[in-house]
Amino acid sequence: MNAVLTVEDFSVDYLVDPVVHAVRNVSFQLERGEVLGLAGESGCGKTTLAYGLVRLLKPPAAITSGHAVFHAADGDVDWNQLHAEELRANRWDRISMVFQGAMNSLNPVISILDQMEDIFTTHRPSLSRRARRQKCGELLERVGVPAARLHSYPHQLSGGMRQRVMIAMAMALEPQIMIMDEPTTALDVVVQREILREISRLRDELGFAVIFITHDLPLLLEISDRIAVMRSGEIVELDNAYTLYTNPSHDYTRQLLASFPSLTGDRGSFVRGAMDDRLLALDAIEGSTA
Repeated sequence: MNAVLTVEDFSVDYLVDPVVHAVRNVSFQLERGEVLGLAGESGCGKTTLAYGLVRLLKPPAAITSGHAVFHAADGDVDWNQLHAEELRANRWDRISMVFQGAMNSLNPVISILDQMEDIFTTHRPSLSRRARRQKCGELLERVGVPAARLHSYPHQLSGGMRQRVMIAMAMALEPQIMIMDEPTTALDVVVQREILREISRLRDELGFAVIFITHDLPLLLEISDRIAVMRSGEIVELDNAYTLYTNPSHDYTRQLLASFPSLTGDRGSFVRGAMDDRLLALDAIEGSTA
C-alpha cells in the first residue's frame, strides 16, 4: 500500500438552525494511481465532502472534526492546518478538482488561452510567455482538443470540448490527486464514453489518483479500482469494484445496484452492458492472484 491521501473521522456541518450534519466521521485512504469511486444518491454529502477535502467550503459550512493528510514526497501535509497562503500554494498543485457542471465554469468572455495561461501566471510565475503558451497547447492536445482552439471562446466549443478543457486545466500543474465531481453530467452517452477513456488514459500515463464522484454506480463499477458508497453523510461500504458488485455487504448498496434496470432481461436484474468487459477483466485478475 502506498497512500497519497489519508482521511480520518472527517466531518462537515452546516451551521444553521438546526445544524445539518452533512458529512459524518468519514475515513478512507486513497492509494497512488488508484481510481476511488464515491457513489450515493443526491444530497448524501458527496460534493460537500469533496469541497471539504480541498478547503473550498463557504459559510455556513464548516469542517468540525477530522483530518485530511496529503502524503507528499517531502513529508506529510495536514490539509486542515494550512493557512490561506499555504492553501493557495498547494491547491491545484497537489490536489485539483473538476467541478460539478464544469463545462459551464469557463468565463464566457475570456479566451481559452487566457484562462489557461492564468494558471501558470499565478502558480509558475517564472515561466516565460512563450513557455506558458506552449504548455497550454500541449495540455489541450493531451486531452484530445486541437491546440488551435486555444484562441476560441467557450461558446465556440462543444460541451465535450469544454469539459476536456476543464480537465486540462485541472491537470495543468501535474497534481497527484484529481477530484472529479460528476465530470460527465449533461453530456450525451457517446461523449461521456470518450471523456471516461481520456481520464483512464491520462491516469495511466501520468499516475495521478482520482476520486470520481457520481450517483451512477454502474459507471463506477466499470472505471473504479475501489468504490465507497455514501448515505446520509456516512460511508456505509468501501470495497473493490468486483466484490462490491458480486457480493455487496450493505442493504443500501444492494438497493442502489437494483435501482438500475437492465435494458434487456427480467425486470429487477442488475445492469450489465458496458461494465461486463470490466467485470471479466476483474475475474481474470482475481483468478491470477488466487
